[in-house]
Amino acid sequence: MKKILLPTDFSDNSWNAIKYALQLYKNEKCNFTLLHTYTPVVYQVEYMQSSSAQLQVMNVVKETAKKKLSEIQQKINSEFSNSKHIFSKILSFNTLTSEIEELYQGNAMDIIVMGTKGATGLKEVLFGSNTVHILKRAKCPVLAVPSNFSFETPHEILFPSDYEIDFKNNHLQSIIDIATVYHSRVNILNASYGYDLSEQQENNRQKLETQFKHVAHLFHSVSNQNVPEAITKFQLKTRINLLVMINNKHSFFENLFFKSTINQIGFHLNVPFLVIPAKP
Repeated sequence: MKKILLPTDFSDNSWNAIKYALQLYKNEKCNFTLLHTYTPVVYQVEYMQSSSAQLQVMNVVKETAKKKLSEIQQKINSEFSNSKHIFSKILSFNTLTSEIEELYQGNAMDIIVMGTKGATGLKEVLFGSNTVHILKRAKCPVLAVPSNFSFETPHEILFPSDYEIDFKNNHLQSIIDIATVYHSRVNILNASYGYDLSEQQENNRQKLETQFKHVAHLFHSVSNQNVPEAITKFQLKTRINLLVMINNKHSFFENLFFKSTINQIGFHLNVPFLVIPAKP
């Protein structure tokens, strides 16, 4: 069974990501884990040794979260009942990134599906800080779903690549799985400033050709455009339902998404975004 982790902060945005996951994997046998983590506002050693009144506050926080997790479970059962899906719940006194790391070590998930904004929902923030940390550090694929994005069958998948990665099965299996289930077309997009591909890049490109041989795919090459420009222009021509990238520390990925302001990013993400780690 596919193991899918669904972090939730009980916001509308996280519920939207849960709905997307339930619909995306509706035809597959899945084990979903609903995860909520909580920490005190002031997280210090002294706090942990503090008075019974403060501990009572923490118990209230815990019980409230437990109740909300059960309510999400009930909502799923009433709106998305599916005999192929089973659910478990985790409520953890931990930070989200640390809990995900521990769950990964315990082989608890194959993929994480989460919303791109936290409960604050600031318009100028593309990704909530939690999502950015998870995207950068997760050792398994992360699917980030934009706020208010309604499910669309992923017929057209956009996969920008600089061909600097020695593609392995674990890099591409998540893409192939989705493309196979939905008969999707994978659009592999290379943006450059007119330089020819090196021998290594050409070899990597040919590996993609081989590994995508059983799914529909097209190679696109554009020159004199940076990656954000290329993605934006491609989306204007073709309705993309899913954007996929491999998080290679030495490629364009880091520069593209983790600048300090949205202006440096150059485009707004309006479709789900699957990030695959280069190294597990």
